Amino acid sequence: MNKHNKTAVLLAALPLMFSSLASAQTQAEKDIDKYREMIADGNPADLWDAKGEALWKKKTGPKNASLEQCDLGLGPGVVKGAYVSLPRYFADANKVMDLEVRLSYCMKTLQGIDVKDQDYNKGDHKNIIALATYVAAASQGMPVNVPQSHPEEKRMYETGKIAFFYRAGPYDFSCATCHNADDKRIRLQGLPNLTKNEPAGRAFTSWPAYRVSNAQLWPMQKRIDDCLRLQRFPAPKFGSEATIALSVYMGVNGKGVKSLAPAIKR
Repeated sequence: MNKHNKTAVLLAALPLMFSSLASAQTQAEKDIDKYREMIADGNPADLWDAKGEALWKKKTGPKNASLEQCDLGLGPGVVKGAYVSLPRYFADANKVMDLEVRLSYCMKTLQGIDVKDQDYNKGDHKNIIALATYVAAASQGMPVNVPQSHPEEKRMYETGKIAFFYRAGPYDFSCATCHNADDKRIRLQGLPNLTKNEPAGRAFTSWPAYRVSNAQLWPMQKRIDDCLRLQRFPAPKFGSEATIALSVYMGVNGKGVKSLAPAIKR
């Protein structure tokens, strides 16, 4: 067979090769979905939910107070629906806050507990993770409705959009490098297109989530922190504007999608 004939045969075979690859990926996705269904029964995040409810009601701190008067955006003590409407602007703090930062604010103002430990899953921050899981669970199945009525909320969305497409670091990566097109993946891990409504909403409401691979429960700020780590960006501080802005960007893009949290991941 001469050179030209070999090239023709190879070109003719390429569609079959790509078809087989696509079929294999589809089967892999089905298998992963089946695995997730199997492990979802008895999600360890339920334990964090229970702990968070106890912490919400417990009187503690220098002021010996509970968090039952904490305003998460829908009025003092209202938990149901709060998760799907955060981040949002809070006049008492004069800033846009996500769930974790708002809980930290309430701990300080109501209980006198200053969350100085910014390390994930340590000290007071460990309690914030449990509280965030409790609040998220109360909104499971409710549609995402992150507000955009206040100028600061709109500014944070635009800031999040800039951050999402900003390329930097040793690999010249941005969030969009992985998350601005359909059918992208790393190995068997599908990468949602966060510029589209359904995948953005599902990704936004997938955290807090219990990660089976490391037996840890990750809230949204930890998820974003790990993405930035993979981009080789500097680690953000807890409650940084960049992480909250990225959450606003995802949440607004995911408007109307029903919440999944607390979820379970491999």
